Amino acid sequence: MPKVEETSAGGLILDRTSSELRAALIARHDRRGRLVWSLPKGHLEEGETPEDAALREVEEETGIKGRVLAPLGVIDFWFIADNRRIHKTVHHYLMEASGGELSDEDAEVVEVAWFPLTAVRNRLAYADERKLLDRLPELLADAG
Repeated sequence: MPKVEETSAGGLILDRTSSELRAALIARHDRRGRLVWSLPKGHLEEGETPEDAALREVEEETGIKGRVLAPLGVIDFWFIADNRRIHKTVHHYLMEASGGELSDEDAEVVEVAWFPLTAVRNRLAYADERKLLDRLPELLADAG
């Protein structure tokens, strides 16, 4: 079975304009057809840095423009699709919303919503994404 390397980027985008921090998450159907909530992310395009791809993908999948505050972490995993063994590396960033309106117009996204930051860990379907949240207190303190 051929092995393939894939790189994606995305992250946690925060709305810091209200008294309670909120984060935008997306929902998609997984391979079993279940609706699962996750961080927005997608493949890097030719010549794009992970940071640029993260900003573009977050905007495409949520409608929200942002700016990167800090790296949040990297997740890598293996899976099999189309008779190929795929090693995927995903670069995640902590971002702050700077404009746009929440939208689920991206064809790959079933639903998009703001959630109180305190509810995000329980909403995320994947343990590796939940683990990224462990760095949030430190990163938010540094970001002011």
